[in-house]
Amino acid sequence: MRGLGDTAHGASATSSIGPEQRKAIEAHFGFDKPIPQRYWKWLWKDRMGLRVDSYLYPNKTVWELIVERFPVSLVFGLTGFFLTYLVCIPLGIAKALRHGGAFDLVSSLLVFTGYAIPAFAFGMLLKSFFCGTTDFAFDWFPVAGFHSIHFDTFSFWGKTKDIARHMFLPVLCYMIGNFAVLTLLMKNSMMEQISQDYIRTVLAKGGSMRRALWGHALRNALIPIATGIGGVLTVMFAGSVLIEKVFEIPGMGRLSLEAIVSRDYMLFMGILGLTSLLGLVGRIVSDLCYVLIDPRIHFQS
Repeated sequence: MRGLGDTAHGASATSSIGPEQRKAIEAHFGFDKPIPQRYWKWLWKDRMGLRVDSYLYPNKTVWELIVERFPVSLVFGLTGFFLTYLVCIPLGIAKALRHGGAFDLVSSLLVFTGYAIPAFAFGMLLKSFFCGTTDFAFDWFPVAGFHSIHFDTFSFWGKTKDIARHMFLPVLCYMIGNFAVLTLLMKNSMMEQISQDYIRTVLAKGGSMRRALWGHALRNALIPIATGIGGVLTVMFAGSVLIEKVFEIPGMGRLSLEAIVSRDYMLFMGILGLTSLLGLVGRIVSDLCYVLIDPRIHFQS
């Protein structure tokens, strides 16, 4: 039997490389060139690494892998993003109008309870209760995946229904993570606008409360909410890593996790570069939303 010292010595001897091998590796990755030259090659010649072949998936470039996974993350990200806004904005307004009441207290309890549960843990609970994984669970939704095996044989409405069944639980998990913050932001913003002098002026001039709320307060209350609208670009591209992992959804988030675990640096850097670029574009989209919501904001000096 080999001793611990012999094992460690054998492992170190196996893992060591010679100077010639090190130089070959540095030449392969371009580490033997100056930093500006390496950066220019990555930025322009390799198109931020998108033209480089992936280590994890041979014979496929980073761009080809992104194109394959992007439609899944597009459906997942857009659906979760818009449903979150569609539910949280009316809920925040209702909580502001019923501040301190039973509806406000009960909804706050539910919202914070969902917020306290991590999205991936909530996803595993949903799979346990609604995917037939246990004897006492309901078999209402598929366990994993983006669509069924015989997806190509379905009609248009059949494909739509099949994708909806597969995406219901993951989208619900995605909404839980942003639900509390967006709801309370909308509530506090609406309450702040209701207490402003211009609302009292509208009421003093004979305007109804409905006109004061929906015609004046709502538009100004949406200004803080517009901050996250530009985030839809990064959400639909990057996806949600843990949720896609739990439900085994072949999207961009899961691809990023596979690249990190497998040390596919080219693939991860390509995804990171595009995500960062879309994040900058999203900031511009958010600023444009500011202008549409509040005419007092403009880009002129």
